[in-house]
Amino acid sequence: MNIFNLGGGAGETAGPASAAMCSRKACRADASWQLLWNNPKIHTPDRRKVWLACGGHKEWLEDYLQTRGLWKETVPLDAASTTGGNS
Repeated sequence: MNIFNLGGGAGETAGPASAAMCSRKACRADASWQLLWNNPKIHTPDRRKVWLACGGHKEWLEDYLQTRGLWKETVPLDAASTTGGNS
């Protein structure tokens, strides 16, 4: 039994390990956005944490972070190589 393949058959995988999935709870959609944020109480100002979002949850996740004063920037996922964000 492989703990990384619960529910899959022998040797089957849910998808490529590099597939980016939305960070919204229970969402399994492919992500197309990065929401960059940090918590100023525990992170240095230049630190960026990253949540991934599908098109359907982008606004919800942005609102969640903005309401708490944590949101910094939203960028397309394909811009990942240029942001250098930390997760």
